[in-house]
Amino acid sequence: MSTPVGRGTAESWRALRTPMLVTGLIVLAAIGILIATSARTSGPFSPDSTASDGARALATLLKNHNVSVHSTETLDDAQQPGDGKTLLIGPGGSLERADWQQIANAGWSHLVLVRPGSQALSVLAPGVQATGGVLAERSRDAGCDLPAAVKAGTVTVSGATYSAPENAIACYGDGINSTVIRLDLGGRIVDVVGTPTTFTNGELAKDGNAALALNLLGTHGDLTWYLPQLESTSSGPADKDAPPLIPPDVRYIAWALAFAVLVVAIWRGRRLGPVVAERLPVIVHASETTEGRARLYRRSQARDRAAAALRESALGQLHKAHGIPRRSDPTAVVATVAARTGRNPAMLYELLYGLPPQSDAALMSLSQQLDVLTQEVRHP
Repeated sequence: MSTPVGRGTAESWRALRTPMLVTGLIVLAAIGILIATSARTSGPFSPDSTASDGARALATLLKNHNVSVHSTETLDDAQQPGDGKTLLIGPGGSLERADWQQIANAGWSHLVLVRPGSQALSVLAPGVQATGGVLAERSRDAGCDLPAAVKAGTVTVSGATYSAPENAIACYGDGINSTVIRLDLGGRIVDVVGTPTTFTNGELAKDGNAALALNLLGTHGDLTWYLPQLESTSSGPADKDAPPLIPPDVRYIAWALAFAVLVVAIWRGRRLGPVVAERLPVIVHASETTEGRARLYRRSQARDRAAAALRESALGQLHKAHGIPRRSDPTAVVATVAARTGRNPAMLYELLYGLPPQSDAALMSLSQQLDVLTQEVRHP
């Protein structure tokens, strides 16, 4: 029998330090590669997403027309000074009124609000209100004198509609409400767009969608593409019920740690250590085990099983002493033993393969005869 033997602490440390160093370097390299190659934003209407509901095609189109596009999911980036720049605010997110006010105070020259909510409209586009209606998807004429829309011509639109104040320009509507509205707030242009799918990868090639997007977003050479997340800088009571803040980079660190755990698990899982022999305290011969079993049978009056156990033990010793194969025919065994011991073959056959004894005395006699026979084998 053998058992694995473990290593000491010092020996384990010497064995572990090199793999740990290699694993650490691999993890650091993986984190660096993930951060360097990963997109800054993700999800629907993301300028880094190539999915059908992403906007990678539009971002590429803008860059090809010398517009620098900065994608971000951080509120601080939307609150930086924006004079001479364009800020696009995507749909979704959960911002407080104070956050919208800080964006308004940042002084962006051009704001593009994509499917905004009521708080964003009240702060950034006063007078524009959501109607709750939705336009069915189809090609529509601009229906207004907005130069960006006139140049684009027919555009496939669908989505939320808004009511516009008298000083606004409303386009692509049903005659009452519109899905594209422009406000001139004296030094600041605000565009409200209720049809984000028009500018996604799957819809950009239709009609004049690309031209409208380029005309609306390419007014300045610097565009910040902000996708609001579940964050807020407000410190009011409403923050207590806000969702927890989770930095986007946390998922990269989690993946790196999971990779490290996998590497260590594989490395440690195949290490079993050296195998050494262990000396047993007691050696019990098979013949003694068989004889002990026979005594148990005798005590329980199972003479047939006791006789079979005694004969099995004796045959084992005879096979070993005379080099007789285990599966030899009984006739061959008897002939070999008779030739070596000079006994009568018929009596040997009866002794080794005869009927079970019918009494305890017969069983004792059988045991004594088998013992004499094996003694002859041990001491010829």
